[in-house]
Amino acid sequence: MAEAEAHRLDAADPGHRHLFHLLPAEGGDHPEVAYFAGNSLGLQPRATAPELHEDMTTWSRIAVEGWFESDRPWTRYHELVAGPMARLVGARPTETVVMNTLTVNLHLLMVSFYRPAGERTRIVIEDAAFPSDSYAVRSQARFHGLDPDQTVVRLRPRPGEDTLRTEDITAYLAAEGDKVALVLLGGVNYLTGELVDIPAVTAAGRAAGAVVGWDLAHAVGNVPLALHDWDVDFAAWCTYKYLNSGPGALAGLFVHERHLGDPDLPRFEGWWGNELTTRFEMAPVSRPPATADAWQVSCQPILAMGPVRTSVELFDSVGMPALRERSIRLTGWLERLLDQVTADRPLSLVTPRDPARRGCQLSVRLAGGSAAELSRRLRYEHGVIADSREPDIIRLAPVPLYSTYHDCWRAAVALAATVDRHPGR
Repeated sequence: MAEAEAHRLDAADPGHRHLFHLLPAEGGDHPEVAYFAGNSLGLQPRATAPELHEDMTTWSRIAVEGWFESDRPWTRYHELVAGPMARLVGARPTETVVMNTLTVNLHLLMVSFYRPAGERTRIVIEDAAFPSDSYAVRSQARFHGLDPDQTVVRLRPRPGEDTLRTEDITAYLAAEGDKVALVLLGGVNYLTGELVDIPAVTAAGRAAGAVVGWDLAHAVGNVPLALHDWDVDFAAWCTYKYLNSGPGALAGLFVHERHLGDPDLPRFEGWWGNELTTRFEMAPVSRPPATADAWQVSCQPILAMGPVRTSVELFDSVGMPALRERSIRLTGWLERLLDQVTADRPLSLVTPRDPARRGCQLSVRLAGGSAAELSRRLRYEHGVIADSREPDIIRLAPVPLYSTYHDCWRAAVALAATVDRHPGR
């Protein structure tokens, strides 16, 4: 594996690393960490702190008047985020809102869209769904007086395979769709990095008469999305992974416009989901707008909105199409390096090899070993931060905004050296 080739590729395809704070290495021969955990927490953009300081200054100078009289009036702060966020997910600004956190938003959406009736009660998820999604749908089934073990259907890959096939998902919906109330899958699977065919599955679910929603935590900022055109009913996502908005950052929500303003759609309500023009009339009955803003419940945490706004404006300036093209190049380079590493070691790639079926994450299985221990050694012996999922998966995410080809080279060299030095561990 030629290090010189990595430097040549970086010179030709540099990305936007200069826009982010980089981590100093705690081990290895390089001053900076090779960071591959952006699928858990993205690096901090350099613009975040100065922009956040502006909001802090507004608070210190005019206090409560900031809701109406600041350069960015807090009552309309979420509107500054709606446009670029909508462009990022392929939606209309009226269909998106930033609020709460991911699982909270999924619950609020399921209040509206999981409406079991008669035999149509099932919720379809993937067996390797992120645990929070699994807990959420099971609790929703119990809330409706249903047995979650009977109600929640977990679709599994074929024997000997790691990822779900689109045709198996659509075949299930064609055969059992009259019993399905809700399809709720991850757009990009957190464990394997598989990109599900969102438009195909959405079409199949809706043809079966089910509501189709998506958890896009690992998809937003990673792959291009067109939620409106794909006819998705609803979606939710976090912003602290590929969107780099900070630990525990506010989340996003999408509701297709055909549902907006529907008076028969149940929804939990609060003051902030009231129409802004009448909010301060303090009326006892809510008058929600015919937009996704109607799903807001509580006042927005303004100091948490700033990092999200900074992030989506960065994506707006760089453009998702350009990032996707670089992602394919960068991830393909890492894949070729990993092929050399895994050829004669107890390592195997579980992420689909077709670039159209994955984002920037590549998941590697360590046969008979501990992923957590391997991840620890990569960090402290080589300055490579990867992400482990026990018992045996290492996740490497070369993020196109800030990762480099040389980072990928370092990861492959470190992985080989660590496995060779500590076989079976």
